[in-house]
Amino acid sequence: MKILVIGASGTLGQAVIAELGGRHEIVRVGRSSGDIHADIRDAASVTAMYRQAGEIDAVVCAAGSVPFLPLADFTEAKYIEGLQDKLLGQVRLVQAGTAHVRDGGSFTLISGVLSDQPIVAGTCASMVNGAIEAFVRAAAIELPRGIRINAVSPTVLTESMESYGPFFRGFEPVPAGRAAMAMSKSVEGRQTGQVFRVW
Repeated sequence: MKILVIGASGTLGQAVIAELGGRHEIVRVGRSSGDIHADIRDAASVTAMYRQAGEIDAVVCAAGSVPFLPLADFTEAKYIEGLQDKLLGQVRLVQAGTAHVRDGGSFTLISGVLSDQPIVAGTCASMVNGAIEAFVRAAAIELPRGIRINAVSPTVLTESMESYGPFFRGFEPVPAGRAAMAMSKSVEGRQTGQVFRVW
C-alpha cells in the first residue's frame, strides 16, 4: 500500500513508520520536513498535499495539537486554536482526501484518552477528542467506494512524559509503538467507524 503519514517526524509518526514502513510505501508529511510539506490547519495546503501525493491507499494522521489551560483561563480564541488544528485539520484530511484514496482505502485519525478521562486544564483536548470520535463514527456510514475510517485513542505516550507528565498524574503511559500497532490495525484491517483505545 501507499500510505500518507501526517506528522511523520513526531514521536508517534516515527513509530507508525517503523511499524508500517517494512511492508508498505510511506509518504512522509510534515509542516517543515518530510517528502511533502503541509499544514493541516490550512485547507489550501491540504489540497496541495493530496495533489502532490497522487492516488494513495491510506492516510494516517499522527498530528494535531490543542492548548492546555485551566477552564477559567480559556478564551474563545484558545478553543478555536484547538478546533482549527486537531479537529478541523483531521476533518480536512478526510474531506479533501476522499477523492484521492483508492477504493477500499482508509483514514486513521488520532484522538486520545481525554475524551473519556478528563484532566484539569484539558477541557479543549476532551472536547476535540470526543468530536473526532463522533466524526469517525458518522463518516464511516457515508464514505464512498468502501473507504474505511477509524480513530486511535492513546493515553499519554511514554516518550512524552517529560513534557506532559505533570498533566497526567496517575495515568499509566504507553510506548508509542503500542499506539502505532493500533494504527496498523486500522490501516491493514477491515474495521470501520471504530475507536481503538490504547490505554
